[in-house]
Amino acid sequence: MSRVLVTGGAGAIGSAVVRRLLADPQYELRVSDPRPAPQWMREGCEIHVGDLRAPAQALAAANGCSQVIHLASYAPPTAESSALPHTRLAFETTLHNAVIGAAIERRVERFVYVSCAMVFERAELFPTPEDHLPNCPVPLSADGYARLTGERYCSAAHDEHGLPYTICRPFGVYGPPGPSAAPDGESHVDPHIDPLVRELLDGALAGRRPLELHGSAEQTRTPTHVDDAAEGIIAALRSPAGANEDFNIASARELAAAEIARIAWVACGEDPDALALKPLPAGELGAQRSWPSVDKARELLGWQARVAAEQGIARTAHGLRIGGAL
Repeated sequence: MSRVLVTGGAGAIGSAVVRRLLADPQYELRVSDPRPAPQWMREGCEIHVGDLRAPAQALAAANGCSQVIHLASYAPPTAESSALPHTRLAFETTLHNAVIGAAIERRVERFVYVSCAMVFERAELFPTPEDHLPNCPVPLSADGYARLTGERYCSAAHDEHGLPYTICRPFGVYGPPGPSAAPDGESHVDPHIDPLVRELLDGALAGRRPLELHGSAEQTRTPTHVDDAAEGIIAALRSPAGANEDFNIASARELAAAEIARIAWVACGEDPDALALKPLPAGELGAQRSWPSVDKARELLGWQARVAAEQGIARTAHGLRIGGAL
C-alpha cells in the first residue's frame, strides 16, 4: 500500500483527486491544507494542518509518504488576488523550497507538481506543446512566474538530488468550488480554478443583463472540467511514462470567451438570442489566447479530457443552483 501526501487537498482539484485515490484500496491518503476539510475527507484521510512553508512542518507532512501531489499554493483573499505580487512570490518560493526539500529528505518515489497555464501566458505557438516552454517568453504576472519557478525547482531537485518528479499544468479548470474559507475567516480564491466560467455562471444566475465579461469576447480558453483535471493528474502519478516529464492537462477544444458565455447562459436556462455581453477590465484572467497541445498526455499517459464544455458547465450551473453541492 502506498501513502500519498496531497498538499492543498481541500481545494477544488485537490478534493477531486482525493476522492479518486480514496476509491483505490492501494492508497492511503494524507491531506495537508489550512482550509477546513469536508467531513468525508476527515473520515477517509489523515489530516495535516501545519504551515508547509516551515521546513519542519513540510517534513512532518511528508513523513512515511512514498508519493506527493503538490497542489498547495498562494490563495489570497479575492480582493487581493492581483494586488500583492511580492507577497505571492515570497510565499510560493518559500513553499517550493520547504515541500520539495521534504520530498528529497523523505526520498519520495514520485513528486507531482501541479503548475498552471500561466507559465504559457506569453506563448507564441498554438496549440502550445510542452517543449515550447524553453523558447516561450518568461511570464510577466507574479502567478505565472511563481509557477514557473516551482517547475524549475522540480527539475533542479531532480538534476542535483535525483528527485523523481512529474509536472502537470491544468488549463482552464472549472467546476464546483472547493472550501471558500481559510482559518482567518476570509473568502479566498482557489488558485487552480480559472475564474471565467464561474463569473459567467454567477452573473447569469444573478440576473445580470447584460452579462458582464472580464476581458474581451475574443480571448480563448480550453474549458477543462475539474474531474478531467483530477484524472489527468492521477494518470501522471501512476504512469511510469510520467517520470521526469511535464504535461499539459486540458481539453483539446479552444473556445472564445463569447462562446463560453453563450454555453453558460444556456446552461442557466436563458434564451440564447437574448445574450448580450458587457466587457470589463481583464484583470489577471490570463493570456489573450490559451490553447495547449494535449498530444503528449494522450500518447504517454493514455489520458484525454472527456467532459464536453456544454455538459460540464451545465453540471456546474446545476450545482450552483442547489448551493454549490455537486
